[in-house]
Amino acid sequence: MKFKLLFFTLLITAISFSQNKGTVTGMLTDKDANNQSLPFANVLIKGTNIGTNTDIDGKYAITILPGNYTLQFSFVGYESIEVPVTVVANETITINKTLGSGSYKLEDVVIKATAPNREKETALLLDQKNAVVFKQSIGAQEMARKGVSDVEEGLTKITGISKVESRGLFVRGLEDRYNNLLINDLQAPSNSPFTKIIPLDLFPTDIVGVLNVYKTFNPNISGDFAGATVNIETVQSKSITKINIGTSFTTANNGSDFLIHSDANNSKGFLGLNGQDRQLSNEFGNVPTGKKLTPTGYNDAYKNNTWNVDKTSSPLNTSIGFIHAEKFTLNNDAKLNYTLSLNADNKYVIRKGVDRTFILGAGDYDNNLNKESYSYQTTASALIGINYKAKRFDIGLNSFYLRSTDSKIQDQLGYTNNQSTNPNILIRTNQFDQSDYLNTQLLGNVKLTSDEKHSLKVGGSFVKTAYEQPDRKFIIGEKISETEINTSYGGNHLNRQYLDIKGNYYFSGLLEYNFKFNEKENGKSNRITVGYNVFENDLRSTYRIFSGLRSVNKNYTAPLNTIDQFIVDDINNGIIAVREESNADYKVKLNQLVNAGYVSLLYNIGDKFEINGGIRVENSDRLIHYRSIGQIINGPYQKIKDQKLDVLPSINAKYALTESSNLRFNGSKTITRPVTMELLPIQYVSPDGKSILGNPNLKNSDNFNFDMKYELFPKNNEIIAAGLFAKQIQNPIERVFIAGAGGSGQLMTYQNSKEAFLYGAEIELLLQLERLSPVLSDFSFGMNTSLMKTDVKVNFGGSSLENNSSRKLQGASEWIINSDLKYDFEFNEIMKNSISLVYGVYGPRIFAVGSAGMDNIYEKPFHKLDFVWSSKISKNIDLKFAVDNLLNPLYKMELGKDNKFIINENSLLLESFKRGRGFSLNLSYTF
Repeated sequence: MKFKLLFFTLLITAISFSQNKGTVTGMLTDKDANNQSLPFANVLIKGTNIGTNTDIDGKYAITILPGNYTLQFSFVGYESIEVPVTVVANETITINKTLGSGSYKLEDVVIKATAPNREKETALLLDQKNAVVFKQSIGAQEMARKGVSDVEEGLTKITGISKVESRGLFVRGLEDRYNNLLINDLQAPSNSPFTKIIPLDLFPTDIVGVLNVYKTFNPNISGDFAGATVNIETVQSKSITKINIGTSFTTANNGSDFLIHSDANNSKGFLGLNGQDRQLSNEFGNVPTGKKLTPTGYNDAYKNNTWNVDKTSSPLNTSIGFIHAEKFTLNNDAKLNYTLSLNADNKYVIRKGVDRTFILGAGDYDNNLNKESYSYQTTASALIGINYKAKRFDIGLNSFYLRSTDSKIQDQLGYTNNQSTNPNILIRTNQFDQSDYLNTQLLGNVKLTSDEKHSLKVGGSFVKTAYEQPDRKFIIGEKISETEINTSYGGNHLNRQYLDIKGNYYFSGLLEYNFKFNEKENGKSNRITVGYNVFENDLRSTYRIFSGLRSVNKNYTAPLNTIDQFIVDDINNGIIAVREESNADYKVKLNQLVNAGYVSLLYNIGDKFEINGGIRVENSDRLIHYRSIGQIINGPYQKIKDQKLDVLPSINAKYALTESSNLRFNGSKTITRPVTMELLPIQYVSPDGKSILGNPNLKNSDNFNFDMKYELFPKNNEIIAAGLFAKQIQNPIERVFIAGAGGSGQLMTYQNSKEAFLYGAEIELLLQLERLSPVLSDFSFGMNTSLMKTDVKVNFGGSSLENNSSRKLQGASEWIINSDLKYDFEFNEIMKNSISLVYGVYGPRIFAVGSAGMDNIYEKPFHKLDFVWSSKISKNIDLKFAVDNLLNPLYKMELGKDNKFIINENSLLLESFKRGRGFSLNLSYTF
């Protein structure tokens, strides 16, 4: 009897546990937005912790045991709705609801809800969870919390990304050349010939809504991809008018002695508008003729451009920003909104440290200098965006302008050309850099059918870029005292250079058709995508060189900072004249046209498995026109043409292990195109013997990529993820240093190595610390790290520049760590605060590959720790205080120790400086 009772008990228990679950699914829509889908809303089974969020299309699905329940639908600022539901085993119940904003009148006070914030951290985590592709994002909310002021800094908060001064972003240890940039899904060029993508510190976060980073390839993005593709979504603000002002102080930078070009030390220079005074004079024409200026011609050409430098004190850095946005409801519930954003800032930057080079093939310094540079930098941006949204289509026009200037005075003191007996050689560089970038975009989305199964996305952009260094000039002599220099005419003394790289035009176009089919009750559907991309980049560069031609030998001592009058007097007396010495290679033209077609299929296998596979075909035509040094100045151009058809397959797969965890996989083939300055046959010369030479015979790299990742989302504001990745790169592009012309100086150039292999792992955490103790309920911790190994096979032997047959990949860090600790607290319902400590460090990497028995140049680890306090003081006033670079470590580049000869010098340090600790205060007022 006991056995029978036990048997029936176990049988009933087994039957009860074997009951099949039922599913509740549906869609939430926004009553105040023409019943558009409402993403990232909350759906909860009342009285339990079972719940989910709606996806980007406003859809949700919950699987639960049979029974009677109450569904709760809610969103911040919206009314909450409760709906009773009876769940039946093996059946799916569909419940669609519309939420409206809550609006309640209490006497004379009206409280209205705000629109859903799709830039919140929780919303972006949900988007990452639901996407099939490998995607990470950071929104305006998170960037504000972490004290981020520009896009480049914001991207360093994403797994495996670090930034290096003036050299852009490194993703998984891979240099800037391996990255790609989209702005609102459209291909975007760089404004600088030295970087693959535009320096992203020019983008203030006020004009950015969301930064999306794709570390795996998808057919609808450019095939020029190995590190990451960054897609900047420009802001589409809610109705707002806000002004913010800020100031900052950096130790050893602000309040210190400062050198600035005399023509920049005025109100015009303060705004960065003095570049026009340094432009190449019309006296020289558009084609070099070897013309020598008369005294009258010189005074006319350079009347607003002196050699003098003012010694002053650097004030505080300043910034100002303004954003105004408004939304309107038109007939038939159509929406119109516009955004206007203006930003400007300036800062004073001082760098002091050693600056050395070795003689290739020997163990002695070629140059042993101490460098001091003084940079006055300005940036300005403007964004105008207009968007119209109707029931079946939307269209947007965005136009933004970015401008940056850098007025720099640099002094290098020590010895050059291995002449250690004269340690007082002084090289002064007086340089002005200016970049301008205007991008106008037209974007549209059309729902071809009312059921949204057929849709079309179109877009186009037209970009004008300009990068120039007008009148980069040098003085070389022997320093006699703190204020005087002994010098003579000839050599590099009084050299002037004019580098001008203008983008005649850059056009990018997009046309994409999407067809959804087999839509399931849980909201998922299959999708076929067919698209076409095109971009054409047409630019020309001119690099003209001028020097002082002496008719009489003259040595003289003059005050270094006020030397201009001495030079003018000698020109007027016929002792020296300015003559152009440009060669036939002064001008280069580049045109690159890429046409691409792609097709992909998103297919759902059951409820858990999704595959997005496809293929992209890119046809690239690259044409370079140039003349060699020995040619006639106006002779015919030589041509280097590169045409290639690339077939680039990819597959992304996601398996939902549970409702809160995913397993992902990606495999793809991509390419890497060279950076402009790596490609153009221009030898960019500096007076200390260093120079950079492009290689027009560089080949594109072919990349074979593999990624696998596990993700766990314990809560809607938490993530634990771990991934593996591997790449094989054929013909990797790398920077190498060799001896300059005649065996003197150091020349940086570029080459294709044979093959590179790299593999590694990534870990990402975002956790709420209340898991450890209720006392820590207001704390959260985020951390990401990337670990990697690389191996490069080189074309060793014969005429190879290499020292060994294999080594590590140039530009690759073997480890990167980013982390942050956040504390949220409030004094009352209005006064809310957030404090964050943000830390980042990258491992050592090869800056340039060695040759002639010399080891590589290594960039050493740099530890960065920041403190940020954001506080809402009142309904309208926000305050942010930040301390940047708390540890203030020494930035270093060193020669490696694996040299083929004895090093006679006692230090391998080649370059060093400290950035200083920065203290900033920003105040914003919302009207």
